[in-house]
Amino acid sequence: MVSLTDIKTTKKTLTNLETEVLFIGIHKGKQLNSTEKALDNVLGGSLSRVIDVEKFNGKEKKELLCYGNDEIKRVVIIGLGESKKYSTDVARSIGSNITRYANLLMVSNFSVAGESFGLKKNNYAQAFAEGLTLGSYEFNNYKTKKEEDPKAEFVLVSGNINKKSLDKGLIIGLSVAFARDLSNHPANILTPSYLAKESKQIADAHPAMECTVFDGKEFKKMGMGAFHGVAMGATEPAKMIIVEYNGGAKSQKPVALVGKGLTFDSGGISLKPPPKMDEMKFDMCGSATVMGVLRAVSELKPKINIIFAIGSTENMPGSNAQRPGDIVTAYNGKTIEVLNTDAEGRLVLADVLAYVNKNYEPEAIIDFATLTGAVLVALGNRASGVMGNNDKLMKEVKKASETTGEKVWELPLWKEYCSSIKGKYADIQNMGEARLAGTISAGVFLKEFVDDTPWVHMDIAGTAWGPKEPSYQPKVGATGVAVRLVYQFLENRK
Repeated sequence: MVSLTDIKTTKKTLTNLETEVLFIGIHKGKQLNSTEKALDNVLGGSLSRVIDVEKFNGKEKKELLCYGNDEIKRVVIIGLGESKKYSTDVARSIGSNITRYANLLMVSNFSVAGESFGLKKNNYAQAFAEGLTLGSYEFNNYKTKKEEDPKAEFVLVSGNINKKSLDKGLIIGLSVAFARDLSNHPANILTPSYLAKESKQIADAHPAMECTVFDGKEFKKMGMGAFHGVAMGATEPAKMIIVEYNGGAKSQKPVALVGKGLTFDSGGISLKPPPKMDEMKFDMCGSATVMGVLRAVSELKPKINIIFAIGSTENMPGSNAQRPGDIVTAYNGKTIEVLNTDAEGRLVLADVLAYVNKNYEPEAIIDFATLTGAVLVALGNRASGVMGNNDKLMKEVKKASETTGEKVWELPLWKEYCSSIKGKYADIQNMGEARLAGTISAGVFLKEFVDDTPWVHMDIAGTAWGPKEPSYQPKVGATGVAVRLVYQFLENRK
């Protein structure tokens, strides 16, 4: 959760502020501006003295602390680096650093000289607010010893700054934090039923949303044999969660967002190796992405129609569990040989994708899944792998990626790869050739369940947890990856 949950604005000059600590930004090679010089005069020249003594030149990540007066008790000068290299992602990182610095000072609130950080530009204001919020993120829900030191709860931004842009950044930051929280909960708490309850709670609070939850007992009767097969070994009830959001015209076809929600993945009969199996609670991070976007949409209300869909279950071994060699029939009628029960996410997604595609006829589908270890080999944790069947949709995803700084890299889905999943005893199999193009084979498999609907698959197995950079990423646990990217994508479509 985050401690910073409110951003206020003021048009008071710096000399008229009252605050525990004020943050000012200076670019490399630049000097105090006229407003900051006036503050320096009020503070008896302390700002210019500390800049001179420390030979501060605005280099990025350099910070100076000086003491002020009874009204402005401390001033922290932040180096912003070269102005030509300053970007929204740099602003986001600096925002997170500022909140962490304020928390080290143990203050419940602080102030920011907004114009010095470039926040007169609305996109910079939004990114900076996202960073301020995410910089206060911690997941301590299960620690019995609670920290008693004050944490920053709100920030006052001075200057002629657009409040709506700051509020939007705050909401998106809170939505990313919500996705992180869901992912970080242990599997004995975060169950498919938990996800269903959270989805229903969000949807019930908004007239434009409607939530429908299908229980795993219904899957076989519904023709969702692939999903049913994965769920057979678990005692926790599986769920398919659908939230319809009607923010656009009735005639407008929806965009569908589909998330893999494996709340724990043991590998099933094809059991995973024990080391780091605890991290398989993160196998529901695709559903967390969808849930984070759902939360942002519920607050920001974009004028677009959206289907949020999650397939959630555990993948467990047991006497009733799916076996290697089993053949199942998916919702679209295709038969699948299950060669490895640890390639279960694509089986769940197959049925959810086919169900959404048939029943909602979306104009576009994007799915999110911690699908393959192979994507880490290809891309590490710096970028999510993306594949798709439509160049226009892929360009939209890449454009949103460039705006938000959440990197994606396209992998090919050439027809030559299709033979890798051709089944021996059924139409297709859930594994490609051993050790070859594992991420692409998974993408080729999913492509079988969307027909000609424009579709992009995002493999977030490398980015959903673990990355600690840029600085707005958490030091431990889930990142809430792609929530910002997807909301930007939706907004670009309004």
